[in-house]
Amino acid sequence: MLIRRPADILPSDITPEAVYLNRRQFMAGAAGLLLPVSALAALPARKSPYSTAEQANSRSDITSYNNYYEFGTGKDEPALYAGRLKTQPWNIVVDGEVEKPRSFGMEELLKYPQEERIYRLRCVEGWSMVIPWIGFPLASLLAQVRPTSKAKYVAFETALRPGEMPGVARRVLAWPYREGLRIDEAMHPLTILAVGLYGDVLPKQNGAPIRLVVPWKYGFKSIKAISRIRLLEKQPATSWNLAAPDEYGFYSNVNPAVDHPRWSQASERRIGEFLKRKTLPFNGYGTQVAQLYRGMDLVKNF
Repeated sequence: MLIRRPADILPSDITPEAVYLNRRQFMAGAAGLLLPVSALAALPARKSPYSTAEQANSRSDITSYNNYYEFGTGKDEPALYAGRLKTQPWNIVVDGEVEKPRSFGMEELLKYPQEERIYRLRCVEGWSMVIPWIGFPLASLLAQVRPTSKAKYVAFETALRPGEMPGVARRVLAWPYREGLRIDEAMHPLTILAVGLYGDVLPKQNGAPIRLVVPWKYGFKSIKAISRIRLLEKQPATSWNLAAPDEYGFYSNVNPAVDHPRWSQASERRIGEFLKRKTLPFNGYGTQVAQLYRGMDLVKNF
């Protein structure tokens, strides 16, 4: 296997060069665009120093192997059924402990300066990918509503559309899907709201039109199809923690030293690879985020 040095990996290697150099033509011809091409002008994004130099998974891997229980529990079901979700118009309500609660439309959010963030993703199930997201820091959005001194946590909620989300009929979880972060986690520069993937608009099975990405936490923390964000004084309830509190903690930081009750977290299988690799603490982002948890018992606060 050819292992490239970081300096050898170029954005044009991640997606086919013709597509990379002609993103707008590609988007104009793609089926099922979420918004008019004119609204997607911000998606060709600047590069980010936070990106990993690891080789990204293929677009096919990323868009066909998904956990998104609103559309089914099988890995292939989101790609089969997420096309039913109507993503325009789309608004996110941001309220709670803020000075200026308001609603944001996707057209406005797409005008934020976008970055390409090539991040590792580690699923709690023991598999991983490397994904070239397009997005912007969550902190940029929160600054618009001016959190008050009481805002200690940020709660997120996925849209609930039973007519468009066949998976919610199974009652696998208490819907709508909910997640949460501490406010310092939410304001960290690694935490982004993703609106695109591989230079294109975000596919529906990957959380369109907008999702959270927190790369040092297990993937289920990165909530999809966000419809509401609330800033709170007290820690919010989260879906998987409500469903199985002994298995899914509020923090859910990637930690190879803390096993899931039913399997080890010491290693992972990168999609597309045969052999397993060692899991890195905080998914390899410890240098940037470990200080957030200084003095905490990360076994108790799993």
